[in-house]
Amino acid sequence: MFSFRRLSVNKTNFGIVCNLECNKDWFSSSSKLQNADNGEHIENEEKQEENTILVDKDENITLIGINRPRKRNAINAQTAEKLSAALNDFEADKTSPIAVLYGAGGSFCSGYDIQDLEAQAENGNLEYLMRHEGSVGPTRRHISKPVICGINGYCVAAGLELALMCDLRVMEDTAVLGFINRRFGVPLSDGGTVRLGAMIGYARALELLHTGRRVDAKEALNIGLVNRMVATGTALGQAVNLAFSIAKFPQASLLQDRNNLYANVYSRKSFRDAIQNEIMNTSKEVLKELKEGVQRFKNSENKGAKTDAWQIKEKKLPDWEKAEIVHENKIKTQK
Repeated sequence: MFSFRRLSVNKTNFGIVCNLECNKDWFSSSSKLQNADNGEHIENEEKQEENTILVDKDENITLIGINRPRKRNAINAQTAEKLSAALNDFEADKTSPIAVLYGAGGSFCSGYDIQDLEAQAENGNLEYLMRHEGSVGPTRRHISKPVICGINGYCVAAGLELALMCDLRVMEDTAVLGFINRRFGVPLSDGGTVRLGAMIGYARALELLHTGRRVDAKEALNIGLVNRMVATGTALGQAVNLAFSIAKFPQASLLQDRNNLYANVYSRKSFRDAIQNEIMNTSKEVLKELKEGVQRFKNSENKGAKTDAWQIKEKKLPDWEKAEIVHENKIKTQK
């Protein structure tokens, strides 16, 4: 369930895109489609469009998948609404502390569906792109609980903005990021200019925005654009493992620290405001967890249990460094 097959790459008139070798669970094989009549083809397309967002749960982890592999998971208006609804449901689900967002069939997300955009432009209806939630999902607001995304294949244009909306990004070593919308004259409108600079710094952000160049996994990890680089086909599984490791912690204090960090990075204007924000946002739930944590620590100490987090061992010095210290002490004594 948590793996994707390898992808090959070819060039089209829209730039570099994925030639997907997708699992038959996601859609029918190409040979079957070639032999299908037009009516069956349309029926398959319509059926697929009904399930453009996949929602599942693995224990208490919510899994949300973008499922438009024929479009390299480009998002149209209908899919964006479904993605927003799925994330809204996750936020309302008290049994699920964290979600994993992924792309089915070979790519995370290739941005907004150009064909859908063209159709809306012809009809003079581009207001949807300016909706409060965002054009490819709820990218213009703060998600109230952590979201991790597993990046495979291509994560470009508004798809990259969608990834930036997530708390953490796990990227496969063959995946590619980039604001390729630059070459088409399409501006960022889903939080990219707000989040990018805060994550990787002003200078690096400007360079990526100006050039629209592709960024491989190694560079993305080095500049802080993603948090982990993993083997091809493992992004979803690794993201789920990371989600489980975070979900085991007490959540009230985690959410408070997370919200304070977001507020301090994006909205607080001074150090004093930031400090005040940390103090004033301490809730009763956080205080309860704090008391429980202190009690657990006391109990472990009373039982003589070893707590690795508090065991600080002195690092042994090499012989040459010891000799240097002795020599320096002799000089100080002579003075």
